[in-house]
Amino acid sequence: MTLLEKILIVDDSLSQLELICHYLRGSVYCIIKATSAQEALKIALQEELDLIITDVVMPEMSGFELCRSLKKNPATQKIPIVICSSKNQEIDKIWGIKQGAAAYVYKPFTQEQLLRAIESVAVTTAIK
Repeated sequence: MTLLEKILIVDDSLSQLELICHYLRGSVYCIIKATSAQEALKIALQEELDLIITDVVMPEMSGFELCRSLKKNPATQKIPIVICSSKNQEIDKIWGIKQGAAAYVYKPFTQEQLLRAIESVAVTTAIK
């Protein structure tokens, strides 16, 4: 069982957003959706989030920039972030972690891969 309850999913692709929601359907999570990093920043300041799942490649502000913005703000810096991206080079994963992501999942991913990443973040968060 996870300690995470409220998850924000950020992706400018509606099909990808719905896929992640489908993967989490039937779970204990409360899901909030955002279609841009700017919208995600606003939601993160208004809601008590337990996790953010974000894409990297989005117009106006990338997922990497979103991570940096969230980690710089004392009000949001403790929210764990999972990046789910088609940027699938090892350097992309390293860069994502350096920007503040707790986990990085390559697209296309399975439901099991996503849930494993969420659970690993939940365990790490519980230890801290």
